[in-house]
Amino acid sequence: MNYPPKHHQDNDIDHMIDVIENYPLATVISVEDNEPIITHLPLIYNEDGNLIGHIDKFNPQAELLKEGKDVTILFSGPQCYISPSIYGTKQLPTWNYVKVHLKGKVTAIEDAKAIKHTIVKMTEFLERPDHRYELRIDDSRMDALIDYVKGFQITITHWEGKFKLSQDKKPSDFANAKVELIRANQESIESFLDKII
Repeated sequence: MNYPPKHHQDNDIDHMIDVIENYPLATVISVEDNEPIITHLPLIYNEDGNLIGHIDKFNPQAELLKEGKDVTILFSGPQCYISPSIYGTKQLPTWNYVKVHLKGKVTAIEDAKAIKHTIVKMTEFLERPDHRYELRIDDSRMDALIDYVKGFQITITHWEGKFKLSQDKKPSDFANAKVELIRANQESIESFLDKII
């Protein structure tokens, strides 16, 4: 038996790139001595089909994000509990989500100017679509920062899209699940932030 079921797998790389570009905060997992080391970092997908990022050199994972090392990357899209009350047919409770699992090989970016360039490109990407702020390559503040940053590129060797969105339900229930996913994410963000801020 295949798991997850085929209707919950999305092998369309363009769909997975959409997740990466819309939810760029990645969970980056390295393994050393059978122990996972995990960091959450924004990564951008570049025109060559690789992921680019940078990490604080004092982060213990920085030493594992160097030449030839294997890495697993998770990107998380929207997710929520789906109550049977939203369906027009009898169903059981479930959880819907969008995830992208990647595996890749790391290449270190050693040159300070190249690292600066990746920081500028990432800022430019994250400022879309309004571009209210522009980080310039000659910004002197980057000179003070660059000694504390390690840059890296990840060549993706394996793609896996896990899109569990009630695809196995009848069309009206599938549509209701989509509406609920949007509603629940908007409402839960507002409710959560009201509690902690």
